[in-house]
Amino acid sequence: MNGKPRVALLIDADNSPASKIGLILNELSTIGETNVRRAYGNWKKNELKGWEEQLHEHAIRPMQQFDYSKGKNASDMAMIIDALDLLYTDKPEAFGIVSSDADFTPLVMHLRAKGSAVYGFGARKTPEAFVNACSRFLFLDDLRPAAGDGEGESERPQAIRMSTAELQKDRKLVELLRNAVRSAEDDEGWSRVNEVRQQIGNQASFDQRNYGYSTLTKLLAATGLFELADEGKSNVSVREKRAPRRK
Repeated sequence: MNGKPRVALLIDADNSPASKIGLILNELSTIGETNVRRAYGNWKKNELKGWEEQLHEHAIRPMQQFDYSKGKNASDMAMIIDALDLLYTDKPEAFGIVSSDADFTPLVMHLRAKGSAVYGFGARKTPEAFVNACSRFLFLDDLRPAAGDGEGESERPQAIRMSTAELQKDRKLVELLRNAVRSAEDDEGWSRVNEVRQQIGNQASFDQRNYGYSTLTKLLAATGLFELADEGKSNVSVREKRAPRRK
């Protein structure tokens, strides 16, 4: 493949906030070149008027889809058809799907089965099936530009940082991290963070920025459940904290 990976951004405007599009495009720019940008909706609706300025500013093509019956949204089907058409004609290396609608789950699974990465963006209410189907999913609710942290992440958006207590209360997160660390550990009980990241990727759609941390290393440290070695280096390692011995 020559040049940057090509990304097709498809937006379900009925179920997405126009105010976050700049952050989404910034995120996709770290993956490749977003040369297809389309937003789907019935643009005659008053609810979509807030999109006009964003469409012009970010060179996003509005795709008009009338509602054929009351209470039904035909935009989803138009977006799915276009995604499949792009998959078999333009053949982009990745798709960005912006929606909180679980109806796109079969589409995402098909795109990934055909070799395309899929980066999802939606609200925290997004059904888990859709989130997990994506290669990676970012929640938009609290997403904001990250402050510079000296690790090259200053331009990438992240959510409001969760505290140690909040992280430890998230049982699914704790289980995911612990399982990944255990699966990657060596004979001395240490796991390279890069290998832990790979283990997590094999288990779930995951992005540490959904918890407010720019790197996985920072998230692991913030949980208070792990100890780190060589922190700040490329070969940083992690292991579960051991219970203190009784005297």
